[in-house]
Amino acid sequence: MTPRSTRPWTVRRPMMALAGMAVITTVIAGCGGSNNGSEETSRSIATPSAVTTAGSGVGAAGGGEVTLVTHDSFVIDDQLLAEFEASSGLKVTVLAQGDAGAMLNQLVLTASNPLGDAVFGIDNTFASRALSADILQPYTSPAATPGSAEFAVGDDRLTAVDYGDVCVNVDRDYFAGKGLAEPVTFEDLTKPEYKDLLVVESPATSSPGLAFLLGTVAHFGEDGWPAYWDQLKNNGVKVDGGWTDAYTVDFSGSSGKGSRPLVVSYASSPPSEVTDDTAAAAPTGALLNTCFRQVEYTGVLKGAKNPAGAQRVVDFLLSPEFQASVPDAMYVYPVDPAAPLPAAWQKYAPVATDPATLDPALIAANREAWISTWSDSLEG
Repeated sequence: MTPRSTRPWTVRRPMMALAGMAVITTVIAGCGGSNNGSEETSRSIATPSAVTTAGSGVGAAGGGEVTLVTHDSFVIDDQLLAEFEASSGLKVTVLAQGDAGAMLNQLVLTASNPLGDAVFGIDNTFASRALSADILQPYTSPAATPGSAEFAVGDDRLTAVDYGDVCVNVDRDYFAGKGLAEPVTFEDLTKPEYKDLLVVESPATSSPGLAFLLGTVAHFGEDGWPAYWDQLKNNGVKVDGGWTDAYTVDFSGSSGKGSRPLVVSYASSPPSEVTDDTAAAAPTGALLNTCFRQVEYTGVLKGAKNPAGAQRVVDFLLSPEFQASVPDAMYVYPVDPAAPLPAAWQKYAPVATDPATLDPALIAANREAWISTWSDSLEG
């Protein structure tokens, strides 16, 4: 499985917990993950509060315990979770299983005795494997919006929750200072004037790295993308193991003040570099013609001990309250088109109008071969 790296928002802008709303206990369990362990976070309500029901299909009846299996980059406001627990009568345990690839691997290996009841964080690069492994049971949530339907894969076993665009980011001050035009397209990145300016993440160890590789496959075709990467290599592309080194160390537009003004990151990264909200533009920008769209899904695990509770968790992740929290919590876009975006996003983080995409089944069939070909060329 291809590991998924820590997403940028967990480094740049984590959601701050509200004191007094929840008690958090962290233990290290023995399941696999990117850190050779898993992190289980139990949240129980310390002080019940008056709340409204969060999401269609979530009511006060029922209850019990429910476990949500997710990746290490899942972030939720503790107050929001406490409100959901109070309104539903459920006690929610969040069980993190490393990166997205490691999480899915654990779910497949434990299919006969599932780790939990619901799952969040299977993305479109792994969706086909999850469906073919038959680890999910059908569920159509009454809280789903047309946005969820837009990103549907296969059947109703997976429901879209959020999406984000992985794109090349540019340090605008660098190019303005050099009097050099910013690149616009994939092809521009191979031009001599941009030699030694680009840093990317390895698709073998990084989620944005894999997404960028898939973007080049979508753009240049299954036969043409290796030649493109040969051109990038000849033009001095640098490869880092993960997003943190690429963005915070090598990228000149971040706090790390590195030497490279082009980096693979997210279309939602530029707002984090804004220090003056009245500025007409962010100091960094996303090249929207180089984007690949990632979509994250939720679902009910087959064999769940509390399938009714799992369905309520799915409803909660699709609720207006949770959808509105997604941008600040996890730096991705909510699938609900009615969910409000932060003002800075509306100004500094436009959504790509025509991002690269690939059929999840095609990704599943070729992912490992593509990564192997890339590794032989770039690292061999």
